[in-house]
Amino acid sequence: MLDDSLKGQLKAYLARVTAPLELVATLDDSATSQEMRGLLEDIAAQSDKIALRFDGQDTRKPSFEIRRAGADHGVRFAGLPMGHEFTSLVLALLQTGGYPPKVEPEVIEQIKALPGDYHFVTYFSQSCQNCPDVVQALNLMAILNPHITHVAVDGATFQAEVEANKVMAVPTVLLNGVEFGQGRMDIEQILAKVDTGAAARDAERLSAKEAFDVLIVGAGPAGAAAAVYAARKGIRTGVVADRFGGQVLDTVGIENFISVQHTEGPKLAAALEAHTREYGVDIIKAQTATAIVPPTQKGGLFEVELASGGVLRAKTLVLSPGARWRHMNVPGEAEYRNKGVAYCPHCDGPLFKGKRVAVIGGGNSGVEAAIDLAGIVGHVTLIEFDNQLRADAVLQAKLKSLPNADIIVSAKSTEVHGDGEKVTGLSYEDRVSGAAHLLELDGIFVQIGLVPNSEWLKGTLNLTPRGEIEVDARCETSLPGVFAAGDATTVPYKQIIIAAGEGAKAALSAFDYLIRQAPAPVTAEAVA
Repeated sequence: MLDDSLKGQLKAYLARVTAPLELVATLDDSATSQEMRGLLEDIAAQSDKIALRFDGQDTRKPSFEIRRAGADHGVRFAGLPMGHEFTSLVLALLQTGGYPPKVEPEVIEQIKALPGDYHFVTYFSQSCQNCPDVVQALNLMAILNPHITHVAVDGATFQAEVEANKVMAVPTVLLNGVEFGQGRMDIEQILAKVDTGAAARDAERLSAKEAFDVLIVGAGPAGAAAAVYAARKGIRTGVVADRFGGQVLDTVGIENFISVQHTEGPKLAAALEAHTREYGVDIIKAQTATAIVPPTQKGGLFEVELASGGVLRAKTLVLSPGARWRHMNVPGEAEYRNKGVAYCPHCDGPLFKGKRVAVIGGGNSGVEAAIDLAGIVGHVTLIEFDNQLRADAVLQAKLKSLPNADIIVSAKSTEVHGDGEKVTGLSYEDRVSGAAHLLELDGIFVQIGLVPNSEWLKGTLNLTPRGEIEVDARCETSLPGVFAAGDATTVPYKQIIIAAGEGAKAALSAFDYLIRQAPAPVTAEAVA
């Protein structure tokens, strides 16, 4: 199942296992079961601390459980944890085997102290770059707390179960049989939802923090670069964000970050966070900024109000809130979001295997999505508002060569249709003739660009009609002491490397602002 190179890497990782493990498999005669048997045999062969059994009694076949020797339960994978989930498998082996997780001690204690019983099920796809964060977080929670269980289910292997549970987007998490959440969530976000008293405790803890010299709001490439550059100046630096990595986390392949020939969004996000932590930056995750209160006097402190009720204080701010997927804003879109309306073809595409889907948007993202989906779905229709596609010529040529892909231009999407549970079609208007059309569909993938996460700043500083934060060449906003960088600003070309450079510039500008605000030293001449 695994090649020699991967076996060698796995053997090196498993050398860190200190406690005996058991792999308990439940298999049948399917081809996937045979693949799972080969995978588990390869894993067990790499460590003398791993025993392999095939007497599992789980209702899902194929599946296997990773448990401490002598324990009555562990973490379970149903289907093959390959692709992006292979890392989740390796981490589950290591952490179950006693290797300490790279999680803050207070988070570990919070997990161990959770009252009650929690039975989680996560539906993933092997091509989903958002799923591993959720799977790994819930696996760790199950390893640390005996009252928590977790099963990670490959939706492509268990399609009947996916359809029965009306899962149309991954990752989808069920808690005790009820939908708990969809989309990427890190361990802090999951705990915030499970631990009902966490918000109040967090608000009190955050409000008691010492004021920062520079507080960065947002933790994408711009925020991470700003944090590193500020911290290197020796000033007290903090970062507050809902998640570290921002939009990068939703990016699959990155091939234009200079000096890095190829990486993936989650890997780059993890590297950004690790680099930031090296400088002792206070990273505050799972928090959303809701307002800025400017200083009431010169030399006073900015206050950043958080959705949790907490307040952070700082002498200067760098805003890097980033952007999010732009929506069509047509009737039915909100009602059927994650019920057929999707925004990540790599994540959710496998759930539409053999079905009819549409892609909205004729830029590079839309055409790339249509090409990728054509290899999975039965048929894909690309719909573009303009009278021609805007993607690179090589991508257009590739899409036009595919036998199960159609292209419709000069089309205005007008309504998403559904049966109450899932998408059934899309209406659009021909912008040339005015004729109305209805496409029968199972899924709609929206790829029409980004919108700045800046609504919370309205009335505080100057924004463009599109919601972008107005900045000058030094990343200064209209509010003295507040700087901004990244995709939420007026800087053109929304690229990772540009955002990182702007973040560095914003931090340097903030430092320059700080030193110019410092009072002049008192000299003997001045006193005389």
